[in-house]
Amino acid sequence: MKEFPMSSSRLFTPFSIGQLELANRIVIAPMCQYSADAGSATDWHVIHLGNLALSGAGLLTIEATAVVPEGRISPADLGLWSDENEQALGKVLRSIRRWSRMPIAIQLAHAGRKASTRVPWEGGKQIPPDEPDGWRTVAPSPIPFADDEVPPLALDAEGLARVRDGFASAAVRAARLGLDAVQIHAAHGYLLHEFLSPLSNRRDDEYGGSLENRMRFPLEIYDAVRAAFPTERPVTMRVSGTDWAEDGWDIDQTIAFAKVLEARGCDAIHVSSGGLTPAQRIPVGPSYQVPLARAVKAATHMPVVAVGLITNFEQAEAIVATGDADLVALARGILYDPRWPWHAAAELGGHVDAPNQYLRSQPSRYRDLFTTRPMAS
Repeated sequence: MKEFPMSSSRLFTPFSIGQLELANRIVIAPMCQYSADAGSATDWHVIHLGNLALSGAGLLTIEATAVVPEGRISPADLGLWSDENEQALGKVLRSIRRWSRMPIAIQLAHAGRKASTRVPWEGGKQIPPDEPDGWRTVAPSPIPFADDEVPPLALDAEGLARVRDGFASAAVRAARLGLDAVQIHAAHGYLLHEFLSPLSNRRDDEYGGSLENRMRFPLEIYDAVRAAFPTERPVTMRVSGTDWAEDGWDIDQTIAFAKVLEARGCDAIHVSSGGLTPAQRIPVGPSYQVPLARAVKAATHMPVVAVGLITNFEQAEAIVATGDADLVALARGILYDPRWPWHAAAELGGHVDAPNQYLRSQPSRYRDLFTTRPMAS
């Protein structure tokens, strides 16, 4: 059992996801960087992930990582389908782990009908399959995300098996890389979310129609990843709690899905929202997704992660202190302020793990802000 400093702040108390022990309740959410080369991590990932690994958060999650080439959101997305991908990511991880003991997870993903797009700073539009760098997307049903896009191909039995095997193979690679946990991406309108939502899944086979059928393929993916990843390391799921659209996926269906995941041994659930349809109407504001996390937590016993415009220290503290969620996830906010956990700890009376090279930066009025422990060998 690891020993962590005592804190008066709930946000800075230790927490366990399965057998994985975290120093605090702050999770760095997966954030796409669109900076890979044929799926392989580059020097950008050393800079980006290395920076976040010194932030003092409890857990770092590597961005959405495609399990097959056609599962990338863009041609510049990270992947883990080949030996070259695995070797490149291994090089990044060795560099980070030399200087940080923060646990590292990876989000395994397939973009479904939202694949083959340009990077955000080039507009993010679909790259048609007949253009350079484009490919034909796949989905549960041949329904495009936007009306002006080339429709995806509906996955047949062979395609479903390819995706399922891709997730399992990537989980094996993640285990070989020594990653501490796997998160399966079933949110934001990507492939597994597309199977869950009645707006994108119009199949008439065993994978479509009823809620039980729409959950079937995401659950098969969970089972495949769980079987491929070491039993002592957590496997979690990220979901969209609602489509924010009429007749779409909603919180009641999310709760039903969460209960089935929990019965299968899922170690935690990360509750986000939206991303499935351009018709979504999202009431964006501070903590706007927290009620979704609260509803899932009230209906289950597994750890719940809340995310979405959590930027204020007291706001994050309140979410975990009141029991709305067990952990909070930061995304854009921690890109803007990579030392957010340091500043939160100073404000709330917590402690963060900081590298020896930075100890002299500790403000005199926060003498016990930084904790130091020998680096693991």
